[in-house]
Amino acid sequence: MKKRLVVWLSVVLAAGMLAGCGKGGSSRKKLTVGFDAEFPPYGFMGDDGEYTGFDLEFAQAVCDKEGWELVKQPIDWDSKDAELNAGTIDCIWNGFTMNGREDLYTWTEPYIDNSQVFVVPTDSGIKSQADLAGKKVGVQKDSSALAALEGDSSDLAETFGDLTQYADYNTAFMDLAAGAIDAVAIDIGVANYEIGQRGSGYQILDDYLSTEQYAVGFKLGNTELRDIVQKDMDALAKDGTVDKIAAEYADYGIPESLCIGKDQ
Repeated sequence: MKKRLVVWLSVVLAAGMLAGCGKGGSSRKKLTVGFDAEFPPYGFMGDDGEYTGFDLEFAQAVCDKEGWELVKQPIDWDSKDAELNAGTIDCIWNGFTMNGREDLYTWTEPYIDNSQVFVVPTDSGIKSQADLAGKKVGVQKDSSALAALEGDSSDLAETFGDLTQYADYNTAFMDLAAGAIDAVAIDIGVANYEIGQRGSGYQILDDYLSTEQYAVGFKLGNTELRDIVQKDMDALAKDGTVDKIAAEYADYGIPESLCIGKDQ
């Protein structure tokens, strides 16, 4: 009798463990994604008052495959490391550049090729980066554009009359419209979105500041969660879901050079 009871309990416990694993091989019930709520078209508030964007929809598709709840957590971009290390978010998924940060996070494979550009008013007379000498340029704090201007393109930045850092690009564009600055250094996808929203009157300079790739960043060492997300990202690229999501945001500046599902 005791032997039968032990066997029965073992079966019950094993079943409970399997049930707890669920999809993705863990007891995880949700995925909390940290994002900049003013970084369209990757993450922003839609006209309906709900957070949306290419990256958030991509994250939702991953959560749908795993049976997780997606928690969209807007964060101050310059506090993203503190949020990740404190465990208040599981990952940073929001046009997050991996180049130059490879050893700071555990990354998925890149999924978008991106570039940094300059946006200027069409009537500014600024036609190239050389024309930015002595001009006031705006950039977002802790952004890839700022990293480029402080790194490989520091010689260019030294020619500026001033380099102003903003908490978000919406404020930078307001200053650009008001004439408080002469140019904005920005991701090309966001630049296309902002120009599209504001109508004519702005242009992107032909000579780009830098190129980069976007990936999903996890806390350094969190390979378990990264591997689950990567597996689903690959599957969603293979079945065409990623292309469908990208098509929804084609008018918002999502670059055509999506690299997920292609040879890196």
